Amino acid sequence: MAIRKPREYDPPCCPPAEPQPPVVFDGLEGPEADEELAKLAKAIGHPARVQILRMLSRKEARVCSQIVGELPLAQSTVSEHLRILKDAGLIRSSQDGPRIGYCINYERLRKLKALVAII
Repeated sequence: MAIRKPREYDPPCCPPAEPQPPVVFDGLEGPEADEELAKLAKAIGHPARVQILRMLSRKEARVCSQIVGELPLAQSTVSEHLRILKDAGLIRSSQDGPRIGYCINYERLRKLKALVAII
C-alpha cells in the first residue's frame, strides 16, 4: 500500500497580495475604542495565538491541519485558538468542502495597531 503524500493546499480566503492603501480609522479614543482594544488584546493574549498570527502572516492561507502540524498542541486546542482569533475578527475563514482555510484579516490587524499606537 502506497503512502499518500499530503497535498499542498491554499484555501482561497485571503485578499490579494498587493499592498492596500492606508486605512484611516475614526473613533480611536473613548470607551468604545477601549473596549475594542481590550477584546483584541485578549485575543492575542496567548502565545499560541500570536504564533498562529505569525504563521498566517508568512503564508497567505492555511488549513487547520497545517496549523496543527506546526504547533505542539492538540487539534482541539488549535481549533479553540482559531475560534478566539476569528471571534475577535483578526482572522477569516473559508470552507472548501471538508477543509476550512484561515487567513489574516489585515484591516482588523491594522485597527489593532492603530488602537495600540494611541496608548
